Amino acid sequence: MLNMDMQQFKADFFKALAHPLRIKILEILAEGEKSVNEIQNILGSEGSAVSQQLMILRNKNIVSGTKEGNRVIYSLRDPMIIELLQVARQIFNNHLVSTISMFDKLQEKEEIEDKKRNVEE
Repeated sequence: MLNMDMQQFKADFFKALAHPLRIKILEILAEGEKSVNEIQNILGSEGSAVSQQLMILRNKNIVSGTKEGNRVIYSLRDPMIIELLQVARQIFNNHLVSTISMFDKLQEKEEIEDKKRNVEE
């Protein structure tokens, strides 16, 4: 039972992260707490889009909002999010390196085949 709860938590958690704007917001908040206006200015994005994504992140307890006067200051609820984003970047880089390596091997193979064809002609 506990295992299924954990798997459901992970599924819901990753679903909440599954949007490029939400990831960007988390990357911004990884640098420190920010107001909605500050996040909007950094992103150059509409207020409604940012507010909507912040609401989703807040509802999933990924970010927290603290009211200061007439504005809400957002921060990451758990600093481990920063590490998660760094790991995701490393995985992306690994995939990129792998793809580049495959491309280089393919290119080498084509060059060898071209040389063979030139010799045969």
